[in-house]
Amino acid sequence: MSNIRIIEAKKSILEENDKYASALRNKMNQRKTLLVNIMSSPGSGKTTLLVNTINELKDKYKIGVMEADIDSDVDAHTIVEAGAKAVQLHTGGECHLTADMASQGIDGFGDEQFDVIFLENIGNLVCPAEFDTGAHFNVELLSVPEGDDKPLKYPLMFQVADIVLITKCEVASYFDFDFKKCEENVHLRHKDIPVIPVSSFTKENFSKWIDFLVEKIKEVKNS
Repeated sequence: MSNIRIIEAKKSILEENDKYASALRNKMNQRKTLLVNIMSSPGSGKTTLLVNTINELKDKYKIGVMEADIDSDVDAHTIVEAGAKAVQLHTGGECHLTADMASQGIDGFGDEQFDVIFLENIGNLVCPAEFDTGAHFNVELLSVPEGDDKPLKYPLMFQVADIVLITKCEVASYFDFDFKKCEENVHLRHKDIPVIPVSSFTKENFSKWIDFLVEKIKEVKNS
């Protein structure tokens, strides 16, 4: 009935991205470097979590961080002050990172070798979940002030996550947040993945996150 050619652009873009992602993962495996993609909404505590993680691990592991923002380099300076190497990625208005962007960030470190590189993705609960960045695993941060229903409202983000950290749990008494219900909601989207309430300020359960991360570093080292 119509001669108009319909092109599934999104599918094509995602397929191309998956090729870049696979190549980047292979590259990181060859270097024995763990690549971690951290996603969340703005203000959930990604950079604060990273600073505390760097403080816990920097005496034992070489750490790099790729900071992704639409503009500014504020977070990159914070990471450098914490004692890690940082590369700033500006997305030119894009609300997510692709595997090609992540690969360019890796190239920004030059020949320097790392045990683990973190990718702090754009603050957004929608677009970043659609693109494989080439990371070995995805971390989703959900802060207490956001509410325990977010896994129901943003299903894909929690489906692609490999671990969920509930941040800012030190303020839970001021919010109507049900930790058990939140975990149930997460497992509706991704059965059996770890859900850990953590505080970057009181350090509640922070060792559980560090233990999880160290195991992943060792897995890549021994692969």
